[in-house]
Amino acid sequence: MKRVYALSLFFIVAVLIACAGCAGTAPQTPVPATTVPVTTTAAPAPEPTPYPGALALNQEAPFGIAGKNGTATVYKAEVRSNYSWSSPSFNSPHEQAQAGAPLGTQHGYNTEEPAAGNAFLFVYVRLADTGSERIVAPSPSQFAVNYDGKTYSYSSVSGSDVTVSGVRVTQYDYLIGSGGVLGYIQPGASNVADGYLIYEVPATIDLTKAYLVVTLDAQHQSAWKLG
Repeated sequence: MKRVYALSLFFIVAVLIACAGCAGTAPQTPVPATTVPVTTTAAPAPEPTPYPGALALNQEAPFGIAGKNGTATVYKAEVRSNYSWSSPSFNSPHEQAQAGAPLGTQHGYNTEEPAAGNAFLFVYVRLADTGSERIVAPSPSQFAVNYDGKTYSYSSVSGSDVTVSGVRVTQYDYLIGSGGVLGYIQPGASNVADGYLIYEVPATIDLTKAYLVVTLDAQHQSAWKLG
């Protein structure tokens, strides 16, 4: 009888222990994994280039056909807030009075000023005849500056005898005859047309984004990056 009592007591104790264990353990709810959003930043699109393959300064552009061949080079570009010039045929008070208001000649030089917010861009070009016959030279009106989506035409000086302070060459159009409207270049290194063209542009111009574009003939157009 004692043995049965002992077994019963042991069974009851075992059941109580088991129930206590069940009561102390709460069901575990799975914790969802935390998803961290990944933010990707798209690389900025490259700025479109208006003239892909544009030449650098001092690079030659060939043009012409059938023995009438030449090369064009843009070799320098500089921005000036103003420039001084002299002209034997224009510096006298009489000549200035005929032209209008006096330009304020000082020591033989006149000072040219741009419009407010602008500056002068001097672009230096060199054209050579590399063939055996003379070639038709592109007129200065065929050279245009392109910057920030706008096109700028050259501004002419008053005459072929104008000397710009600090510039050793003359304006390009007076090197090819007929006032730059139509002219020719003869073969030979001594006949190279080496001169400048002046453009009035924004004073804030960034030459690394400016181009000189020229139609050299019916088959050839070239562009140079100016900075």
